[in-house]
Amino acid sequence: MKINVIHTALFAVALALGTSCSQKSEQDAKIQALEDKIAQLESSNTTVTPVNAQSTQVADPSTLGAFTFPEMEYDFGTINEGKVIEHTFTFTNSGQSPLVISNITASCGCTSPDWSKAPVKPGEEGFVKVVFNSTNKSGSQAPTVSIQANTNPSVTRLRLKGSVTPKVAGASTPVGPVKR
Repeated sequence: MKINVIHTALFAVALALGTSCSQKSEQDAKIQALEDKIAQLESSNTTVTPVNAQSTQVADPSTLGAFTFPEMEYDFGTINEGKVIEHTFTFTNSGQSPLVISNITASCGCTSPDWSKAPVKPGEEGFVKVVFNSTNKSGSQAPTVSIQANTNPSVTRLRLKGSVTPKVAGASTPVGPVKR
């Protein structure tokens, strides 16, 4: 009886080893096939385009507008905290097509932009107005605005720079009701 149990156990182990060996060889074959496919893709000079990729074309420079700014940075010097600085950057469209500004974003909440909303025809001027509020700012400041337009490159950055002198702690205006 013990011999039958031992034979059965040995048979089960042999069967398991045989099955796992055949499964392992199947896995090895699949892995090898994938590695061969990867090696083939890496060695070929063909580019594989993902199915969800959008096709893009290089823009013809003659179909773009072009910024020409006399200045791309404005130094407002040293100001006291709380002062609001406004500066208008003017530009000329030196491109062959109307220049369209699609959006302008500021680097922080302390800066707000305004700009020419209508397309600027070739040879004509437009503007980008930048307002910097120095409240709760101190030290060296360099806020920027990023202009997105039909230009090459598509993003252009303008910058204000200067220094903000902090308010004196004892000279702040009182908050709340003032007792007289």
